[in-house]
Amino acid sequence: MRLIFLGPPGAGKGTQAKLLTEKYGIPQLSTGDMLRAAKEAGTEIGLKAKAVMDAGQLVSDDIVNAIVAERIDLDDCSNGFILDGYPRTVPQAIALEKMLQDKGCPLDAVIELKVDEGALMGRIENRVAETIAAGGKVRADDMPEAFKKRLVEYRDKTAPLSAHYESTGQLKTIDGMADVKAVTAEIEKTLSAL
Repeated sequence: MRLIFLGPPGAGKGTQAKLLTEKYGIPQLSTGDMLRAAKEAGTEIGLKAKAVMDAGQLVSDDIVNAIVAERIDLDDCSNGFILDGYPRTVPQAIALEKMLQDKGCPLDAVIELKVDEGALMGRIENRVAETIAAGGKVRADDMPEAFKKRLVEYRDKTAPLSAHYESTGQLKTIDGMADVKAVTAEIEKTLSAL
């Protein structure tokens, strides 16, 4: 099963992807996690990504496409994967479609979690508070000002993916404002109908 999760930052894509990876035994490919790992490793790409991410902006298509292409080739992706946070732009979606076509492994569906942007700020503030209370370090891109920039970037660059995937017939929309279990149940119902 090869899936894409769409939705603005804080919509619950990562949470839902983790639940599905356990159920289906396929990896969650979070470009955010891959980019953060490269940033922490201090690689050339990681340092470039760090400057962009710390400013609350999105990393360039070339960097992200290369990371995804390499990751999809690993053995744990042979039965499928869930892309969380990629593609972020229509050009990335087109590059992904070509990449998957060349590899002979087309997408099964694109799951979009629809959420209220006003409620997202509350979610992110709770995430920051919980991280601080647990003694953790808050990610720079989760700070309120950076998060607001990420929402604007999402609206401008990523939201058009909905229309793109709707035109291909792959888009499945889920109410992301419901509780986690209800969202999971709706996703699983949608996938069982594929």
